[in-house]
Amino acid sequence: MRSTAPALIAVGLVAALTGCGSEPTGPGEVRVQSGSQDISARATQYCLDGDRQRYEVTPPIVEVSPDTTIRLTVPEAVAESGWQVQVFDDKLENVIGEVDVPDGSETFEEINSSDVATPAFYLVVIEDKGGDCGEWSGAWPIGFLRAGG
Repeated sequence: MRSTAPALIAVGLVAALTGCGSEPTGPGEVRVQSGSQDISARATQYCLDGDRQRYEVTPPIVEVSPDTTIRLTVPEAVAESGWQVQVFDDKLENVIGEVDVPDGSETFEEINSSDVATPAFYLVVIEDKGGDCGEWSGAWPIGFLRAGG
């Protein structure tokens, strides 16, 4: 009689390595839609299982027409924590403004490309502070370049 234990162990190992049936690890991506563009942005920092993580990421740059709605969609875990959008200058150095997002929202589309006075700017999705990493929170920067500016 042959034992099936080695085969079951191998299947379990493959499932564990591929993440089958488990929650995704890492910060996930923020989806950005504006006009005909639909892109994803990766986090530059995130609190993962109580550890502060930094990622080397080049933020995407989205070319937008004037008066175009910008739609941001965050991972479910970020929506549950809460989030906001910070508006930065074209060098990601100075905060121009902040936009609050209603609690529990995964999608926010109340920002228009003409809301910001400068033609080049960044929107940074910021996860609310206070999780396992205290003051440390997730951040997803996305650059925008408005035509005609």
